[in-house]
Amino acid sequence: MGKILANVRAGIFYLGYSLTLVVWGPLCVLLAPLLPLKGRYRMCLMWNHFALWWLGLVCGLRYKVEGPLPTPGEPVVVLSNHQSPWETLFLVQFFEPICPILKIELLSIPFFGWGLRQLQPIAIDRSKRREARDTLLTQGQDRLARGLSVLVFPEGTRVDPGQARKFSSGGAELAIASGASIVPVMHDAGCFWPAHHFGKRVGTITVQVGPPIPSIGRDARELTEEVSRWIKTRFDALHPELSGEAADPSDVEIGH
Repeated sequence: MGKILANVRAGIFYLGYSLTLVVWGPLCVLLAPLLPLKGRYRMCLMWNHFALWWLGLVCGLRYKVEGPLPTPGEPVVVLSNHQSPWETLFLVQFFEPICPILKIELLSIPFFGWGLRQLQPIAIDRSKRREARDTLLTQGQDRLARGLSVLVFPEGTRVDPGQARKFSSGGAELAIASGASIVPVMHDAGCFWPAHHFGKRVGTITVQVGPPIPSIGRDARELTEEVSRWIKTRFDALHPELSGEAADPSDVEIGH
């Protein structure tokens, strides 16, 4: 019975999600070009705020944020774990204005991709690794210089909670090349809205934001490993049942 109710709630959520997107996507295409880039963000991301509110109302899935809030006007490179569609909705509005790194195929999705194009994301072809890295570094530095933060999921794809995947160093390389700080983010969205699953679990997603890590003079691989350890340690402390052992977040310090 519980699973049936969860699927009914999810169906209602996706109905509202889709209908509003069908309206908002074309509206953004028509009006966003008339606005400066940061104004486009404010307009287009109104739909993200709605989607998160609708998710909480219909599915009982809410969130809490622990850690420092973004510093207005300070562009950073955000490195986050990737488990669910949820964080793609949340992080771009929490760190607004922020430019996401995404696979180029997403821009072809009707309505969703149309609106997404207005935010000038960094679209990469993951089958061409060298070209993708060059695109990230070139366009990423351009966005940072224009006052936009950059969002990178260094795992490269969604990973089930408790599973491990090596972090790529592209985000750290971008931070070092531009002199921007890195902000690590850990969340457990996959425990409530798992990728490729229809139903959603009632509860509260925890988002932990770390303090900015200076990148100047750092080694990209070392910096990436530091962020990876920080995220893994905090996730394991939050969900020891998925890691097999409890972790102590105080064992991992960042920014050194």
